[in-house]
Amino acid sequence: MESQTQFETYLSKENLSQNTIFSYVWTVNFYFSHYDEINKENLLAYKGFLMESYKPKTVNLRLQAINKYLIYLEKERLQLKNVKIQQKNFLENVISNADYKYLKKRLKQDGNMEWYFIVWFLAATGARVSELIQIKVEHVQMGYLDLYSKGGKLRRLYIPEKLREETLEWLKEANIFSGYIFLNRFGDQITTRGIGQQLKNYAEKYGIDTKVVYPHSFRHRYAKNFLEKYNDIALLADLMGHESIETTRIYLRRTATEQQTLIDKVVTW
Repeated sequence: MESQTQFETYLSKENLSQNTIFSYVWTVNFYFSHYDEINKENLLAYKGFLMESYKPKTVNLRLQAINKYLIYLEKERLQLKNVKIQQKNFLENVISNADYKYLKKRLKQDGNMEWYFIVWFLAATGARVSELIQIKVEHVQMGYLDLYSKGGKLRRLYIPEKLREETLEWLKEANIFSGYIFLNRFGDQITTRGIGQQLKNYAEKYGIDTKVVYPHSFRHRYAKNFLEKYNDIALLADLMGHESIETTRIYLRRTATEQQTLIDKVVTW
């Protein structure tokens, strides 16, 4: 169809990736193989078909393509609304408090002090792994690290007193008096990838499910523990640097395993 070729030319001028262009053109061709013209009735029927056949994320990608085509045709008023992506009502693969404490205990017993502190910092500050590697001795001494998001928003990452005191003792013994506290074997700042892989290795070594041992899992643990001790979701949203409190709400929910355990206990009829 000539109009589709022109649509392709239009898209290529918009600096879109080849994959996106291919996907958009494919979607429009697919539409025309089922419907002979563009009108509200056909568009809504197409949306209905997509919703029955695909996951919401895919439906929205297809709708995005059709909406782009409608802009190209200067028929914006026919554009379709995205479908709502239902947020999961449980947290998956979050390390339990027991496993977190056990991992910390074993790392300390075996003298893997840097990894003991990496795990403790992740779970006691709620840091993202990219933030964790930025922590310096000076931050530990002050008790916090200021981080700026892309939008220039400030978030303060607090280092609790107990963690601060023990870290300063460890750094003194390790003769680290300034600069980054988490270093690789060459004395350079550790990488985020290195942390993820090494945590999996320790999980295997200590017999903990590797699915729950990854850097972000400890950030989830921080949030869950915080709300159990101090139920202030607005404060937690600030501490975690969430743009919207809705993002933080998931921590009020139970993990899939917790739901299962509860159901097993409660539903005995």
